[in-house]
Amino acid sequence: MGNKEALLAAAKRCLHEKGYARTTVRDLASAADVSMAAIGYHFGSREALLNTALIEANEEWGEALAKTLQVETPADATPAERFEHIWQQVIESFGEHRRMWAMTFEAYAQPDLDEKVRTQLAAALEQARHGLANLFQDLDDGSDEARAAGTVHQALLSGVMLQWLVDPDHAPSGADLVRGLRLIAADVLTR
Repeated sequence: MGNKEALLAAAKRCLHEKGYARTTVRDLASAADVSMAAIGYHFGSREALLNTALIEANEEWGEALAKTLQVETPADATPAERFEHIWQQVIESFGEHRRMWAMTFEAYAQPDLDEKVRTQLAAALEQARHGLANLFQDLDDGSDEARAAGTVHQALLSGVMLQWLVDPDHAPSGADLVRGLRLIAADVLTR
């Protein structure tokens, strides 16, 4: 493994262990067993290295999450039962990816997030919307309906994850989401 690859691997570890803001140039160089100058040589800056590592880590996490979510639901399940079952699987996967979620929220909140990283993260969100629409409702045609459904699922995913990170004992379950959506839909559709 060369210095560049060692730095990327070290940056992913540091992101998981220390987070974006608390990872220093010294941490990165030490974890990769390279000089601090190697960061500048290969990436230009600490931020560029961390941003590259963040993008790669998010791609790896997305692949792992996609495998986790390949769940079978009973053929006779109602749409609400299917929704609840899949969401429960998503929520149960949070524990094994807790540091990744925390790191992602921290990185998204950086006020000076690199435009290239922002663009790549936005593209990943768009891809996730379509993936979620397909997962939950078998919508994969790129239609406005698929994007609308995927956008709601993405908002639910981000919101549930944030609640889970802050207070896992009181974060919603799949059943809570179904109940809440029924209440909201009944109110919105009857007015």
